[in-house]
Amino acid sequence: MSDESIPVTPELPDSPVHMQGTDHITIWGSNAEDTIEFYRDLLGMPLVLRQPNLDDPSQTHLFFDTGDGRILTFFVSDDRPSARGQRGGVGAVHHLCFSVDPDEYEETMQALEDAGYQYNIFDRGIFHSIYTRDNNGLVIELSADKYEIPNDRRGEILAKAQELREDDGAEYAKDEHLRGAIEELGLEVVEHDLPDASAGTGGL
Repeated sequence: MSDESIPVTPELPDSPVHMQGTDHITIWGSNAEDTIEFYRDLLGMPLVLRQPNLDDPSQTHLFFDTGDGRILTFFVSDDRPSARGQRGGVGAVHHLCFSVDPDEYEETMQALEDAGYQYNIFDRGIFHSIYTRDNNGLVIELSADKYEIPNDRRGEILAKAQELREDDGAEYAKDEHLRGAIEELGLEVVEHDLPDASAGTGGL
């Protein structure tokens, strides 16, 4: 069966188990100081837990709240300097994406600039994204929704946007597909005012 024949749907698959959400993601980090400086002091994620790595107590395990109770953690060690490089390939992390309040989108860009981090912005069709790199070169995406999307309806809205995209023969889901999905599902259309950005595809 080709991947194109696999249905896109918000319905739960017929699988033996089902997840309830993301609990946490853990990254091999450099040192605590640089990691805290980027994720807490710049991106505003509270450091909510610090303890030894239970599999290797010589390392420290840092826990950050990403903003909705979902946790991002790092294994760090003071003898590991930050290095602006990232290993690619199968199994590697391509990027991490965190949600930004649309009303704070431009302030976020300014904060990155003030802290000396370069960034690119894109209009990705159904959302806007700021791309930067953390202290170790890991690509970090900060996305802002174009429209108000209830979290408990997000999967349903995206699946409907996919359906409208396919009906339209479009290469990727665009603004009109997301707006149309919200309208077809009977939800109020509330649009956020976001700055102009390069549209669609492009390099990070």
